[in-house]
This record gives sequence, C-alpha cells and structure tokens, in this order.
Amino acid sequence: MARPRSEDKRSAIMSAAIHVIASQGLGAPTATIAKEAGVSNGSLFNYFGTKADLLNQLYIELKSEMAAAALDGLPSEDDIRRQMLHVWSQWLSWATSFPEKRRALTHLGVLDDITVESRQIANNALSGISKLLERGRENGPMCNTPLEFIVSIVNAMADATIDFMINDPANADKHCTVSFDAIRRMLT
Repeated sequence: MARPRSEDKRSAIMSAAIHVIASQGLGAPTATIAKEAGVSNGSLFNYFGTKADLLNQLYIELKSEMAAAALDGLPSEDDIRRQMLHVWSQWLSWATSFPEKRRALTHLGVLDDITVESRQIANNALSGISKLLERGRENGPMCNTPLEFIVSIVNAMADATIDFMINDPANADKHCTVSFDAIRRMLT
C-alpha cells in the first residue's frame, strides 16, 4: 500500500529544486534535488513521475507566484498608468527578493521539456498582467503589435532592470522608475 503524500515533503522537494536548479542548472540530477530536500530519490518520484514532471510543476508554481505577487494589492480604482506601475514595481520586487526563484525560472523558461499545457497554465496565471498590457497599449504606438512581442520586450526590460537593481541596490528604486517610464512611453 502506498504511503500518503506529505505536503511538507512536496514543498521541501520544490524548494530544493529551486535551489539546485538556480545553482547548478537544469542538468542537475534528481538525486541532488532529493538529497537537498532530505528525501530519497525514490520518494521524489512518488511525488513527481519524472524529472520533466517536477520541472513542469515548478515552472507553473513559480510563474503563478510571480503573477500573484505582481497583482497583489492592484489599485483597481486607479488609472491605467498607476496600475501598470504597481504591477511593474511588484514584479521587480518579487524578482529581487527571490533571486534563486528568478534564476530557476529563467532556466525553466527556455527548457524544451516545459510542455505547451504547462506554458498555457502559466499564461493563464499571468492573464491579469496581459489584460493590463492590452489596456495600456490600446491607443499607443504599439496598439497593432502582437501582444506576445510586447510581452517579450517587457520581459527583456524586466530582466535588465532586475539585474541593475540587484547589482546597484542603492539605486534600485531609480532603475525601477526609469525602466517603467520607458515601457510606459513605448506602450501608451
């Protein structure tokens, strides 16, 4: 008879996967993740059928966490500019507060093993941000540009800004503000 799964063990495996992938990359063996989590390699596979399953679940959870952080406390009564600034600031705050999660997510984002279904689930989690981008560009110079292209540009700006914020924490707020202003001018 199979033992019941423990949410604590699953959480330990996910935390270990973040740490190991952030520090060693996607090629790190599951045995390393299991050891870091304090479980046997076999136990890891009781929670995730394959390494790809683990990586897909991790991708979904990190994208969902990032989206939730970005949208947390969104001032729905404010104008679109303030709403976009709120999401931008919250997103960058999450990424700079959790650099290992950001690094792991960066690795996972280019992994071929992340399925179309997992990417769609993650995109659904990010739909509030996408809707905000759509509203922000309605009458702007990029109103006819595919949203996927705009998302790619915004992601690239976020990555550059996050790097500057981490490497120059004394000017982190300035970097956040300047980059948001560039995005705002690009979209609206």
